Amino acid sequence: MRSLQKEIITALKVKPEIDYQEEFRRSVDLIKLYLKKHSFLKTAVLGISGGQDSTLAGYISQTAINELNEEAGGEEYQFIAVRLPYGEQADEEDCIDALEFIKPSKTVRVNIKAAVDASQAAVEKELGPISDFVKGNTKARERMKVQYDIAASLNGVVIGTDHAAEAVTGFFTKYGDGAADIVPLYRLTKRQGKEILKMLGCPEHLYLKTPTADLESDKPQLPDEVALGVSYEVIDAYLEGKEVAEKDAETIEDWYVKTRHKREEPVSVFDDWWK
Repeated sequence: MRSLQKEIITALKVKPEIDYQEEFRRSVDLIKLYLKKHSFLKTAVLGISGGQDSTLAGYISQTAINELNEEAGGEEYQFIAVRLPYGEQADEEDCIDALEFIKPSKTVRVNIKAAVDASQAAVEKELGPISDFVKGNTKARERMKVQYDIAASLNGVVIGTDHAAEAVTGFFTKYGDGAADIVPLYRLTKRQGKEILKMLGCPEHLYLKTPTADLESDKPQLPDEVALGVSYEVIDAYLEGKEVAEKDAETIEDWYVKTRHKREEPVSVFDDWWK
């Protein structure tokens, strides 16, 4: 095994094989324990995109909330599933199906288009045109801002969807979808998350659909694997300690090294990892 590969697997706490029921249980219990430990927290909040990761994190969250309410003998806890389209979403039907599978306590829909466009206009007034790529990151940060607004209003926490295959490549927006209070999928590969959803009886089109961040308007529904230059199947194999093609390994490791700043706290005078 490559030395950096071993370092990455250890850092991201990936197991080559898992018990799907056991890991599902660990994630549910994490949310339950966190909310019980901080007794003023009564709400879990998560943006639902209709993709694999938010569907799994949403189902885990709602399961935790259901169990907490059952144990407390009431309805004091709730899970808020947030729809955050920029205008109209192309895969709206998948979002509807994901919500039907999750059955959240409550669904909220906030269209971020006006806020994102206003931010773009304000910046461009001072600096000139910004790229569609930059605007895509603005969308991700606006979505997270809305989730924190909701959580702050309802004594809640924001659930994140970060998992090992996303973490190793840094394929998330810093302070956007990379921001959260609890990350129940952390340690899981894309394949493992898919298998857990399969075990839970999720409609297969939700976990078999092509993953996409769908942030850039001029490249709608751009597959993650195209943007990354390597498939999730290969990334998962790498994270599970298997041998992959040299070119693929180098691509993954290059992403890991150059996106380290996304996985670290802001740099202070005491930090030297970046030097």
